[in-house]
Amino acid sequence: MDIKEKLDKLIKNDIYEINENKLDPILITRKYNDEYIALIAALFAYGNVKSILKFLYSLDLENLNSNNAYYRFQTKKDVDEFLKTVKLMKEKHSLNDLFLKGYQKNRNVIEGIKEIITTIYKTNSYTSKGYEFLIGKIPPNKTKGISPYKRWNMFLRWMIRDKKPDLGLWKGVDKKDLIIPLDTHTHKVSLKLGLLKRKSYDLQAAIELTEKLKEFDFQDPLKYDFALYRIGQFRINL
Repeated sequence: MDIKEKLDKLIKNDIYEINENKLDPILITRKYNDEYIALIAALFAYGNVKSILKFLYSLDLENLNSNNAYYRFQTKKDVDEFLKTVKLMKEKHSLNDLFLKGYQKNRNVIEGIKEIITTIYKTNSYTSKGYEFLIGKIPPNKTKGISPYKRWNMFLRWMIRDKKPDLGLWKGVDKKDLIIPLDTHTHKVSLKLGLLKRKSYDLQAAIELTEKLKEFDFQDPLKYDFALYRIGQFRINL
C-alpha cells in the first residue's frame, strides 16, 4: 500500500473526528461560525492544544473582551489590543473581501494574507514583541527562509475548504491554491514519509509539500493536511 492509499484509508476511517477526546482549535470556529472568531482561534493556536482551548474559552468572544487573560508570549495588553483591533476591523471590513483584494491579483494566497496583516497594522498602531509574534510580519516577496505562516494557512483552510473538518465560510477562493499549514510535526512526518525533501522549515517547504499532495488530489491537496497532522499528534505508524 503506497502513501496515498494509507492516507486515504485514514480519512475513510474518520481521522478528522474532533471531540473532547480528540481536540483541535477548530472546535472554537465550529461553535461560533464566524470568520473573525476563527481568526482569533487560529492565531492563538500555538502550543499545547489543551492550553490553547483553555485560553480561548476564557475569552468573551461574543463581545471580544479579553477578561484580562494572557497567553504564553502575549501579555494582557497584547491580548486586549488584538481584540480591540479585531472589533474595529469587524465594523469596517469583511476578512473574505480583504483577502480577495490581495489574492485575486495573482491567485496567490500569501498576497491575500499580506492584505489582511497590513490592514491589522493600519487599524491599530500598537506594537510589541508578543503582538508581532501573534499576528506575524507582513510577508515579503520571497518564499525561502521565511515563516511558513502555519497559523494563517490553517485559518485559510478552515475558511475556504467546504469539506470535513473545515467550515467553508468564504467564497471566491479555489481550494487548489491553498498552502498546507506546515508545523514542525507535519514537517517531520512528511520528511519521514518521503513526501518532502526540503529539510528547512519554511514557506518554501510548505509550498513543496503542497505540490506533492496535488499529485494525490490536484483540486483539494489540503484534504491530506489533517491526516498528516494526526499521524504526528497521535504517533500513528503507517
